[in-house]
Amino acid sequence: MALKIASRFRRLLQRPGSIDLGPYERLTQLVGEAEESVQSLTDEELTEAVAELRTTGGLHEDEQIEFLALARDAGKRAIGERAFDGQVVGALAMLQGRIVEMATGEGKTLAGAIAAAGYAVGGRKVHVLAVNDYLAKRDAEWMGPVYELLGVTVGHVGQASTPEERRAAYQADVCYVPVNEIGFDVLRDRLVTDVTDRVTVEADVALVDEADSVLIDEARVPMVLAGATRSEALDDDVVQLVRTLRAGVDYEIDGDGRTVALTDKGTDKVEAALDGINLYDDENLDRLTQVNVALHAEVLLRKDVDYLVRDGKVSLINNNRGRVAKLQRWPDGLQAAVEAKEAVPVSDSGEVLDSITVQALVKRYKSLCGMTGTAVVVGESLAEFYEVDVAVVPPNKPNVRKDDEDRLYLTVAQKNEALVKHIGVVHESGRPILIGTHSVEESEQLSDLLQAAEIEHVVLNAKNDAEEAAIIAEAGVPGTVTVSTQMAGRGTDIRLGGKDETHDKEKALELGGLYVIGTGLHASRRLDDQLRGRAGRQGDPGGSLFFASLADELVSRYSVSSGLRPHPDDTGRLTDRKSIAMLEHAQRVADGANAELHRTTWQYNRLTGQQRAILLETREKVLADDLAATELAARAKERYDELVDEVGEDVVQSAARRIALGHLDRRWTDHLAYLADLREGIHLRSLAGGIVHLKPIDEFNKSAIASFETLIEDAWKDAAETFADAEITTDGLNEEASGIPRPTATWTYLVNDNPFGTEADRILGRLRNAIKPGSAAEPEEILPEDFDEADLPEELRDADDLPEELRDAEDLPEELRGSGGSGDDDLPDELRDADDKPKR
Repeated sequence: MALKIASRFRRLLQRPGSIDLGPYERLTQLVGEAEESVQSLTDEELTEAVAELRTTGGLHEDEQIEFLALARDAGKRAIGERAFDGQVVGALAMLQGRIVEMATGEGKTLAGAIAAAGYAVGGRKVHVLAVNDYLAKRDAEWMGPVYELLGVTVGHVGQASTPEERRAAYQADVCYVPVNEIGFDVLRDRLVTDVTDRVTVEADVALVDEADSVLIDEARVPMVLAGATRSEALDDDVVQLVRTLRAGVDYEIDGDGRTVALTDKGTDKVEAALDGINLYDDENLDRLTQVNVALHAEVLLRKDVDYLVRDGKVSLINNNRGRVAKLQRWPDGLQAAVEAKEAVPVSDSGEVLDSITVQALVKRYKSLCGMTGTAVVVGESLAEFYEVDVAVVPPNKPNVRKDDEDRLYLTVAQKNEALVKHIGVVHESGRPILIGTHSVEESEQLSDLLQAAEIEHVVLNAKNDAEEAAIIAEAGVPGTVTVSTQMAGRGTDIRLGGKDETHDKEKALELGGLYVIGTGLHASRRLDDQLRGRAGRQGDPGGSLFFASLADELVSRYSVSSGLRPHPDDTGRLTDRKSIAMLEHAQRVADGANAELHRTTWQYNRLTGQQRAILLETREKVLADDLAATELAARAKERYDELVDEVGEDVVQSAARRIALGHLDRRWTDHLAYLADLREGIHLRSLAGGIVHLKPIDEFNKSAIASFETLIEDAWKDAAETFADAEITTDGLNEEASGIPRPTATWTYLVNDNPFGTEADRILGRLRNAIKPGSAAEPEEILPEDFDEADLPEELRDADDLPEELRDAEDLPEELRGSGGSGDDDLPDELRDADDKPKR
């Protein structure tokens, strides 16, 4: 009763997660009643009963009840798991297009499989979008016997899958596939020159696992398909020269750490070292580009954080998941720059052929549903960007995990010292410990500290991700200390006593269950909660504790803090209200900034997506119909008739198709390159409007529309010119000789789509630069003799942040006072009316 009242109260307030579970609970009772008649069926009869429900119009309510009863019994027979009522409720919610929140260990995988099978029996094709290869393969194979008993075919796709394997998997009723892989397959299918080369099928139903991670955290990250153009090795003299440049003297890094640029002094130094050239002369553009990418690689990209070097190659790390992003690379010469930095062989360069964001990929599907452990806090974003609601399914057993208050320290060193000491104390008791770090580098540094303290442990990070399942599965064994990079979203269940629960499970229970320790707060409290959720599964005891410091990147990047005068204890720990509030404030600002970044990315990609759809409509007619032959016959009739007489109409039609596709793809590639350059500098146009404020997005859209307006017609003109002189024989079109060569190789990569930062980043940057260090007055409650600046971490000692005492002071620059810049209009929507907006 209390659950129903709470659910309806949330619904009344129209808050995220307010979907009323009442209708689903009533249907679940009916499923339980129908289950008795199902239990007497043989396996063959159960499969036949499901086959009789097969339809092409979706299952109606009565049919859903019958199907769920059959599916529940199939789970019990096939894999020994009878779905709890909560899992049936979750399946029902997904069948009605909801994102379901279920706690870790509550059986999301089985609930998702039942929902996917329900859609398939209703005549739909389902893609279960996973976060990685391992989970896609594991879940497809794990749930395979259930699907088989229900008469539903299932397949899975991974990075190593061949085109034939991919094609077969996508043809199945249900296909488990990492979201990046389906994205890259869609991009490759958009460039095929023959219909038979496609591997994907029409997008129908997307069931998203770890939905908040995929739909929110990764939604703005474009998946890119590039084509090889040339080798792009950097000159060694440029690489060596960049290493001699000094931070703050020869180059400057912007406030959010995303870009780096030469100073005037640095430019002079580089030009002198390169035989006195002028870097900014047109003939030296390539040289300037080399210097810039080499500087970016040297200064901003960190080994074991952004990339790994193994087997003589540079491998990117997916920062959201802490895993190696196989077969992916950076664009625009940056890959070559990092390879030169690490002295490994340089690979080919290339140009962007097409790209798509996760959000645009998911929006292609006719129906969307999903599941995760943390959805309520992003309910508003899910509704805004995907028009889906959240349904919160209560746990089968109450959560008894104990979450301790965060521990805040002054410096990273003090935090790590306290962290290792605390791990040692807990480890002595034998309690299993899971430690979540933010990067490979951090996990290895912590490993060194644990080793020095003689604490036996195992490390899970992007360097040994092939072993992750075995390592994580045993994290619940007493005496085990597991260090994991980006634990959130790994999807592996942690059972007390190990995978088979036979290694001292009772002892683990007596000790308080799994103990989760975070080495720092994430940019969103939701990600902290995902890590916490690894403990306390299905009513088990558990605990969690997070450590943080004022020198952590979260604080230094998102907090305005130089007016703070902390008073740590002897260990460096801070317990005062202001310090703790600043930490919480930084996390809320980071969350708001990321939400604004998501919105900004979608705004800039929306028009591009619409233009791509127009182009693809024309491309589809060229690929599948005779549009190319019709167009070129009209534009070059004599040449067309002449070639038909010489080589036959089928050959001419095939050649016309390839010529048209080549020029459509070429024009689109050029258009994408133009849009990339346009977007990188579009925010500067707001400075050119004088009194009239020009919105960058409006200016971007105007220019993008103008560029695309004649694109398809220009492609037809190019195709007609090529067709007039193309080398076409009975063997077909010679693409190379005809001037339309296709890429000799393609590859994929992910990029962070934020070339110039969010509005929130720029506001924070202006605040940081507005007040010079040392301009802060001492707070009244702290006397000068009580504070020694040397006690502050180096990162805070010379901070440029706006002190609290001057937030409303006359010392603020004019553009940040009054209507000139301190008004709420400068803030993104998430920060404008919130308690956590940056104070001025």
